[in-house]
Amino acid sequence: MTPTNAPTSTSAPTAASAAGKTFAPAAFWNAESDPLLEIADLEVAFRSSTGFVPAVRKANLTLYPGQSVAIVGESGSGKSTLAHAVIGLLPGTGRVTGGTIRFQGRDITHLGPQELTALRGSSVGLVPQDPMSNLNPVWSIGFQVKEALRANGLAGVADDRLAHLIAEHTEHTGHADDADKPVPSAGGHIDVNEQVALLLEQAGLPEASRRAKQYPHEFSGGMRQRALIAIGLAARPDLLIADEPTSALDVTVQRRILDHLQTLVRELGTAMLFITHDLGLAAERAEHIVVMHRGRVVESGPSLEVLQDPRHPYTQRLVKAAPSLASRRIESAHARGIQVADDELLGASLGSSSTEEILRVEHLTKVFEVRGAKGKDKTLTAVDDVSFGIRKGTTTALVGESGSGKSTVANIILNLIDPTSGKVFHDGVDLSTLGPQELFALRRIMQPVFQNPYGSLDPMYSIFRVVEEPLRVHGIGTAKEREARVAELLDMVSLPRSVMRRYPHELSGGQRQRVAIARALALKPQIVILDEAVSALDVLVQAQILRLLSDLQAELELTYLFITHDLAVVRQIADDVVVMEHGRIVESRAADELFANPRQDYTRELIRAVPGAGIDLYSDETADKTADEMVDKAADKTVDKTVEE
Repeated sequence: MTPTNAPTSTSAPTAASAAGKTFAPAAFWNAESDPLLEIADLEVAFRSSTGFVPAVRKANLTLYPGQSVAIVGESGSGKSTLAHAVIGLLPGTGRVTGGTIRFQGRDITHLGPQELTALRGSSVGLVPQDPMSNLNPVWSIGFQVKEALRANGLAGVADDRLAHLIAEHTEHTGHADDADKPVPSAGGHIDVNEQVALLLEQAGLPEASRRAKQYPHEFSGGMRQRALIAIGLAARPDLLIADEPTSALDVTVQRRILDHLQTLVRELGTAMLFITHDLGLAAERAEHIVVMHRGRVVESGPSLEVLQDPRHPYTQRLVKAAPSLASRRIESAHARGIQVADDELLGASLGSSSTEEILRVEHLTKVFEVRGAKGKDKTLTAVDDVSFGIRKGTTTALVGESGSGKSTVANIILNLIDPTSGKVFHDGVDLSTLGPQELFALRRIMQPVFQNPYGSLDPMYSIFRVVEEPLRVHGIGTAKEREARVAELLDMVSLPRSVMRRYPHELSGGQRQRVAIARALALKPQIVILDEAVSALDVLVQAQILRLLSDLQAELELTYLFITHDLAVVRQIADDVVVMEHGRIVESRAADELFANPRQDYTRELIRAVPGAGIDLYSDETADKTADEMVDKAADKTVDKTVEE
């Protein structure tokens, strides 16, 4: 019986075409019909002081040549451990304790060091999650690509791909000198520096020859990720493992890189094992989805089938929690003329009737001096004539890519940096006219929640002291009253009081962010500024934090300035949206209006970049069922309101 994820056809290389590889497939393996990778009942555990701790339990996965399979799950689910077991890169004390891994018909479960070295790069490539941690900071980008080529015996060796790239490059440049150069044949010689430049250019890096001489710190996050893609595909592997390759990038950059990655693997006939926590992204980028939870595969099937009809409760939670899918459901509901339920909106439009402005910025400009630069490059205008208002009790989203100036605006509002020009008004009062004591009092009114809770929480302070510190600094209450307030705040953010005596490193990312929110609420502020407060969290934790913020806003009448690059989250939580590009506001409207009819190309690009935006999420049957459910929810809501009145 053919497995459900078996492709109907494939352009993948045959076993014969892999003859030049140092890792040889099994003699009986047939690329036209046999699985490329077959994992059966795999078990992986890590040794601890008390014995082995299981991380992967009885996992099964099948992947065919040229196919894309996504492994989905939250942090700690075992998805990265499963993938790293394939390539023999289990961290620390991790080891395979049961089951088998077969690659091209060969059992590779317990390969020796030399055989693993032969497998990596030439047969299985890897694009890891954090490019800055996986690129050597003291080596140039070009040198690191050369190392990948040398490790696989391909430095200076041309293949059909390079010959094609040279021909394309010659045609594109139109240089006579280039045209006179002989195009190397497959297996022929090529200058290694030219080889590196061509591979970087194919990975989407412009001016590749110059960029190859630069170092990782001179690259943006997206450029570093492209360099890792070039390294991962340098030896033209049969399988590429992409482990959260774009999780820390802007959605627009993420889309461009993933588009390019998909094009490359399709052209090379490479299969891809794509690891992510976002079901919407998985469905958009992979043909088949494998869902992992607590080390087990709980669901597996074609992407659309898993999204339209999730069977396992955990998968259902992921489908419901993923902002990309929630955004798609909201847009589908609007298109059908159905009232969207509050559990989808998470606060968006709930305060839209408010007209009173609590905060206003007028003509804000911030110019930074660039150290060592000369002439027109000596200054950088990070914020350029920005004006907008925030209505009391609502959520205003400040949206844009990294470098758009949104965090600089937030820092000016918080009085952490001074503007070059412009004003910030709170309840009509110009904040620039306030003295030191008045500014100190302002801290009680406006509080921040930053992106990285581990970076914003002192690792030397207990959770109690972290949350209590604002109260003590502002001289609020006795020691006993402050302790009671901390306990109340932990209850408010749904954390057990037992965490008081623990330290930040003992908590999960979601728990640390709840602590950061509790600290921000300690002084009973009116305004909370959330700077990418959920961008580093798993979708389930993200959904919990967004729900918490919505509930707290309703309970405490809070006003939020929500800074993000992710319009999927904005669609759920924002009443108003301000879009920034290159330091300027390009569009500012109510959320419903902006999503229904974006006026600027940049806004449309941000919306299109939302993962899953183009997915036909609902079958006809599912759509009808969903529509009925939404109508029922709306009717129930109306009845409840009538009863209350």
